[in-house]
Amino acid sequence: MMSENPTVISTSRRPGPGWRELVLAVAVFALVAYGVGYAIQPLGLPPLARGLLLSALSGLAGIAGFMVAVALRVRAVAYFGVVGVSMRWILLGVAGGVLTFVLSRLLAVVLYAVGIQPENVQQAYADAGGAGLLSVVLSFLFIAVLTPLGEELVFRGVVTTVLLRYGALIGVVGSAVVFAVVHGVNAVLVTGLIVGVVAGELRRRSGSVWPGFVVHVVNNVFAQGAALLVAGMAP
Repeated sequence: MMSENPTVISTSRRPGPGWRELVLAVAVFALVAYGVGYAIQPLGLPPLARGLLLSALSGLAGIAGFMVAVALRVRAVAYFGVVGVSMRWILLGVAGGVLTFVLSRLLAVVLYAVGIQPENVQQAYADAGGAGLLSVVLSFLFIAVLTPLGEELVFRGVVTTVLLRYGALIGVVGSAVVFAVVHGVNAVLVTGLIVGVVAGELRRRSGSVWPGFVVHVVNNVFAQGAALLVAGMAP
């Protein structure tokens, strides 16, 4: 890879994004995702409408955080890993998505077996997919496309890029921990950590956020499909 390629110099100390971009991006993400989420609670929305709104918020929050980070100083998305990749990396992203789904479900079974049953804070998201074809289509669009896009732009595009300055371990694992913790100590913590590690490593090796985006999409498609299947089998 040629030295003038922004994907190479994005992890150096200059001129790529730094701590200001990282803090601002995560702060905007949290403000939009959780601030708006809490603000709509008193409105008493039906479960379907609330679930669809919440499922869209995470993706929109990520896009907002990323845009603010880009506008702050660097103003070139290539420095955040928003660059094209070969089909090889896309296929590796598909394989990584299948791997994350399988591993996260196996770990969930283990946690359940030892008596750890954290609150499922994503029940509202599942509600979005349980009431007719339109809600199913919208929930897949929001959860399996919009959410991965926004979250990968923030957590792999900004957070991983900045932390990779301190080495692969801090860059990949550190950003995965931030990604998981931002989702809260709940039922998706384990999944968030696994997705974060796999997507972060692909970000590091490929120089692009897109393989991680594919990981995230594939995992969420399988997860949403499994949730809908379980809901359809329920009495």
